[in-house]
Parts: sequence; C-alpha cells; structure tokens
Amino acid sequence: MVDGRPGKRHAGGVRTAVPPRPARPRPGTSYRGPVGNTFGVGEQRLYLSNGGTEAFVETLMLAVSDLAEDVWDHRFAALLTLQDQNAMGRGTVGFDLTDIDWGATPRERARAKEFVLRATALAASRHRWSELGYDPPFAQEYLRRFAEMVEHFEPAGDARPTGGFPGPGDRATASCARHRILSALPHWEGCFLCIRPEPRPH
Repeated sequence: MVDGRPGKRHAGGVRTAVPPRPARPRPGTSYRGPVGNTFGVGEQRLYLSNGGTEAFVETLMLAVSDLAEDVWDHRFAALLTLQDQNAMGRGTVGFDLTDIDWGATPRERARAKEFVLRATALAASRHRWSELGYDPPFAQEYLRRFAEMVEHFEPAGDARPTGGFPGPGDRATASCARHRILSALPHWEGCFLCIRPEPRPH
C-alpha cells in the first residue's frame, strides 16, 4: 500500500504500483518532481509520490464535484481530471498555479481563488472519503499545504497562461451517474472511480 492506495503483489511478495492505462496526451506541461508529481508555484510546491498524488487529487475532486456551479469551476474540475494517472500515466501529471486562467478582472480572480479554497477546505473535512475505498492518511496535510499556496498566490492581472488549463469548451460538465463525480466524459469512460484498476487478489 502506497499513501493508503492498494498496489499489486507479484510472486515473491513484491508490491508494485498498479499499471496505468495507456497515457493520453494533455495540453500544456507536466510537472515531475524528484518523488513523482508537483503542484504549486515557484518555490512553494507539493512534491507528491504517485500514491500521494492520487489521494490529493481524488479527495479534492470529490469536493469540487459537489461545489461546482460556475463555468470556471467546471474548468478547474477538468484540470483535475487531467491529473488522473490511470488515464494520463503515472508520474506525468501536476500543474503550476501560474498556468491557471484565474480570470480577467480582480473580481473574477478573487472568485476563482475563493472557489478553490472552499473546495480544498471541504475536501480536508473528509467529505465523501468513505467512497474512496481506502484511507488516505496524509491527504489532509497535502490539502492544507495546497490551500496555503493558493491563499498566498496573487495572479497577475496581465498574466497570460501558457496552456494546460482547459478552456470553457473543455470544462467538465458530465457527472458520473453511478458515483456523482464530475468526469471527462465523453472522452473517457467515466469518473476516476470508474476507470480505477481493480486491485489484484492476493
């Protein structure tokens, strides 16, 4: 088990990560850190293992799915779907806060930050964690550190994101009927719970 996530066990008892589905291309740049994937800005970053990335993204996605209302909210949800390593490939995800289109006006930028902070706080409250099928022991710390980075980040008014943040036409609006989680349908078969590989019996 890695960061609370099940892996696969081969003969001899060696546990390895669940093999990913074939990676799909994503717009923009992936951020690989020395231990997996990174999220943040400048020197303020979360360096997460693949298992830690799954725990961070999945707990945040559950909260975002229940709070998303505005077009920007669903664009942020689409960004999170691009962090699903079962679809994108392990060790190939991550994002920089400067690559996010926070909005053209101070009001839009403030509203976008408020949404991310509200979703992160809801996720840290263990919202819907019982649906994950595992207990992510370090997820609350990941979420706390991410919230601190977002809180102190000030998007520049003249910033032009270099890409990687889904546009309005690519926002995640489809909700998985089974799990009530926003997904990248029709591009992928379902939400992160739908496409998660089943652990091999051992």
